[in-house]
Amino acid sequence: MGELSPYTKKLLKKNNLSLKINKKEEEATVHVDEIAMRVASFYEKVRGVIDWKGEHLLKRSAISRMLKRKMFSQINLADGKFSKESILAEPLVIDLIRSGHFPNDKIGESKIEEIQKIIDKYIYIIKNSHFPENVSRIDFYQWLSSLAACEIEEALSPSIKERALIAHMYKSMKNSIEVENEISEEEKNILIYIAVQKALFDLDQQIISYHILKQKIKNWKKLSQEELVAVTKNIHNTKQQINKYFNHQLLKKILRVCRVYNTPYLILGDILSQNGKKAEEILEDPQKTESSIKKHYRERVSAMKSRLSRAAIYSTLSIFITNIFALLIVEIPLARLVMGSFSPLAIVVDILAPTVLMAFLVITIKSPPNKNEKKVIMETMKIIYKKDKIETFKVKQTKERKLIFKIIINFFYFLGFFASIGVIVYFLKKINFPPPSYFILIIFISLIAFAGIKIRERGKELHMIKIKDSFFRTLVDIFALPIIQMGKWITLRWEKYNVISVFFSALIDLPFMIFVEFIDQWRNFLKEKKEDIY
Repeated sequence: MGELSPYTKKLLKKNNLSLKINKKEEEATVHVDEIAMRVASFYEKVRGVIDWKGEHLLKRSAISRMLKRKMFSQINLADGKFSKESILAEPLVIDLIRSGHFPNDKIGESKIEEIQKIIDKYIYIIKNSHFPENVSRIDFYQWLSSLAACEIEEALSPSIKERALIAHMYKSMKNSIEVENEISEEEKNILIYIAVQKALFDLDQQIISYHILKQKIKNWKKLSQEELVAVTKNIHNTKQQINKYFNHQLLKKILRVCRVYNTPYLILGDILSQNGKKAEEILEDPQKTESSIKKHYRERVSAMKSRLSRAAIYSTLSIFITNIFALLIVEIPLARLVMGSFSPLAIVVDILAPTVLMAFLVITIKSPPNKNEKKVIMETMKIIYKKDKIETFKVKQTKERKLIFKIIINFFYFLGFFASIGVIVYFLKKINFPPPSYFILIIFISLIAFAGIKIRERGKELHMIKIKDSFFRTLVDIFALPIIQMGKWITLRWEKYNVISVFFSALIDLPFMIFVEFIDQWRNFLKEKKEDIY
């Protein structure tokens, strides 16, 4: 086990290429005022609490939000016409640097022209798309703006190492995963490609859709005018095809396999990114490789604990603030109208119950068992060096249940749901909780339960040893899963119709950005006056 595998050699080449790109010649860079940057950065942190997303999504979420604000202010949603042609790239890049998402004096001015070309491409598609009757313009514009945000983020901070690691795992899994159902090779490969990106970096549907689009349209980044016209004509069909992959029944099965075997690739990525040019020397020596795997695995376990705590705080704060908002605006006035008062104990329970639930879900996350480390070392060595035999994982679609079993299973599922709701309502009655607030508290509990379970799942990303389910856990699942599923359903709508986020965007976002722009201009004016003195 001394010779590097072909995939590992390619990965090393990509790693060395990224090191060279980072050392390219200096050019004039975009600069923003430091005071304005501090003010805008603070505001973005507040936005991060209100409109909580995972850390890896914050930057792109900001790009998408700012891009929509600048593009949608000029577009007529009824006919897709732009009120005027303007330069959007420069103010967008400046806003992103001011907000602390990109470092000051690091982005070359040449990037502005590149970003403008990206925006112009998407504007052309919006302006020249012919809408079928069943297609929502707003949904289509949001989809395109999310793709544009992905491409802009890629242009401003290319993720060469991440892309190389995804390609490495994808090629390995493509050879290892065998699908027993009738499915085309192309469809199977795209499902594996989606699963690998979710398993490795927890990428969302928008960025994965962008990556699939680049695969389907090879020169997407540099389309000729003729190609752009052809792409625009077929864009709705392309969107529909891409969305179908995410709803495929086999995707969850493939994702389950990829999530078990993602850890070795993450560790290999750490060895490459943290050791630079020395990485090749380490990987060529199996003993050095083993000790390096051990070191990076332990660092990941430690980093995972702090990351999970941070995620718990932000997600809980988001729900907590919304809960306060709902309490003041809806629950207390409604309780006074119906019952005449809202007891202090009920207020405490209303605010603290979801928070305590989240704390419990996070505190009880278990670290990987000791024997997990040996498994990680062994599997990482397997993907680094050549091996004689390819390990295979068989995946097949679950057979459809008979009607009688469907009825019985759904009956017990809903029985568990109503039992859980019944216990909550019984407890609330005992503390004289206002009946109008039952519904709101149950919603918040389900949201927290879903957010907590998602965090717990991320806490298992390093687990390669399968942990058997106990009888007690199975019993808890019967009553908890329906509540969690309700939380998932609400969360998906929450992301789409986040009232507080919309409130910030409509009433605070734009005025605040104008205020920050004023600070920047005022500071520049003062600097000019100082220069006149000398």
